[in-house]
Amino acid sequence: MRRAKKTSGRAERAPSEIRRVRAPLLRWYDANRRDLPWRRTNDPYAIWISEAMLQQTRVETVIPYWKRFLEAFPDISSLARAELDDVYTVWTGLGYYSRARNLKHAAETLVAEHDGRLPDTAEELLKLKGIGPYTAGAVASIAFDREAPLVDGNVIRVFARWIGIREDSATRTVVEQMWAIAAELVKGSRPGDLNQALMELGATLCTPRNPQCPICPLQRRCDANAQGDAESLPVKEKKAKPTRLRAIAASIERGGKILAVRRPETGLMAGLWTLPGGPIGVAEEAKDRIGTVLAETVGLEIRDVKAIGRVEHLFTHRRLELEVFRCRVDKGARVRRCGFVAHRWLAARAILDLAHAGPTRKALSLLGVTDETSARTARRTNT
Repeated sequence: MRRAKKTSGRAERAPSEIRRVRAPLLRWYDANRRDLPWRRTNDPYAIWISEAMLQQTRVETVIPYWKRFLEAFPDISSLARAELDDVYTVWTGLGYYSRARNLKHAAETLVAEHDGRLPDTAEELLKLKGIGPYTAGAVASIAFDREAPLVDGNVIRVFARWIGIREDSATRTVVEQMWAIAAELVKGSRPGDLNQALMELGATLCTPRNPQCPICPLQRRCDANAQGDAESLPVKEKKAKPTRLRAIAASIERGGKILAVRRPETGLMAGLWTLPGGPIGVAEEAKDRIGTVLAETVGLEIRDVKAIGRVEHLFTHRRLELEVFRCRVDKGARVRRCGFVAHRWLAARAILDLAHAGPTRKALSLLGVTDETSARTARRTNT
């Protein structure tokens, strides 16, 4: 690879030079695009669902969930009418459950205010809950052939290397430059395919590690290829160390069933089902606090307490250390919730059929509960 003297700072390209890459990008996309199910439909609703699911989730993971979601809720009206718990059930395992809540909320708005149809412009789509600039641009361009730009992680990487942007990609000035480039590039025929070509290039060739520069359609015009520093771009500020959190989770048994509780609709793991428990101090002994924590959160006096172990889960900015226990309560014990919005006594594996987050799944696994024989597995086999 040819190496030249490296430059720093924020490069610029003329609009005419930006538009010059449209044709090679589209030719490459036509010849190399992956055969993904949402690329075989013109249904704006199906495209919207795919874009919501693809946020922070790999394509391979999304495909079966997308198919099941459309089987359960084939159109906007059916999603709007559905119970949130039913939407969560279909979504369970995909993570980031706020996406599911936002989809349902937006569907209700569409039925109430838009005759059950998605608006066809990015400006109107942005008014719906859960739709940001990227999703608005994706749906408007792909579903409605609008010249609407989009910028996501893949596009940022392609632009930073192609243009030669060597400033922190999260700064306001760089973000604005990325959107200006995208807005110029999308002008012309096939805007939806152009946007998908950019994302496809970032996902398959212009990857974070070992980019395949020799076969890239932008190779000859790429600043990073000329400078030999593609893997160092985009520039990202070093992430702060995640905050450490500690908490207790307990499998509380009563008459052969265990207690599941639902968290409120705000905060960490909002609206999801989990094992009862609560936070403890970083320096506190979990075994000394479990009785008090459970008395305060579910009003139960526990016995036969046994420490099972610890699981860890990394959220975006927080690292949770969850101390897991098993215990019992008397058969007639009644729950008095504080900080939770609902509760159920269930067979342990049934909790996996409810909307739950990674820490709960890990805690249940530590307790010997997996979804191998859960009802959800049976339901999916029959759909």
